[in-house]
Amino acid sequence: MPTVRKSVIVPHSCATMFELVDRVEDYPRFLPWCRSAELVERTDAVTQARIDIDYNGLESHIATRNTKQRPRSMELAFVDGPFSAFGGRWDFTALGDEGCRVALALDYTFSNRALEAVLGPVFGHIMETLVDRFVARADTGAGAR
Repeated sequence: MPTVRKSVIVPHSCATMFELVDRVEDYPRFLPWCRSAELVERTDAVTQARIDIDYNGLESHIATRNTKQRPRSMELAFVDGPFSAFGGRWDFTALGDEGCRVALALDYTFSNRALEAVLGPVFGHIMETLVDRFVARADTGAGAR
């Protein structure tokens, strides 16, 4: 089971970083592999969405239902995609007036070996660079609303 653990300290508030992650409909604007994103549901407690992926011609999708504790955390639960298991969590921890720590933890297993052989390297790259993309987006001021 591939596992991704990434943690960074950023000069942005928890609220700013949480908002960037929650606004799935904006993903195609700054995630180069995200062809489209469909928001299915958003409430104070839940965001459910589908993301269509196109990375160097390899296409796939993932749909998750994310349970939120604004602005501290977001629990990712698998709805649909090429996985037999997928789960994760975003955590946003305030660091005084200096910003926050953003942490992402993901565990996933592809539904079969053929998909893993084809999509494994793509998802590995996407997941390893995901936090960096959100930080870069925050650095542009896009998270301030």
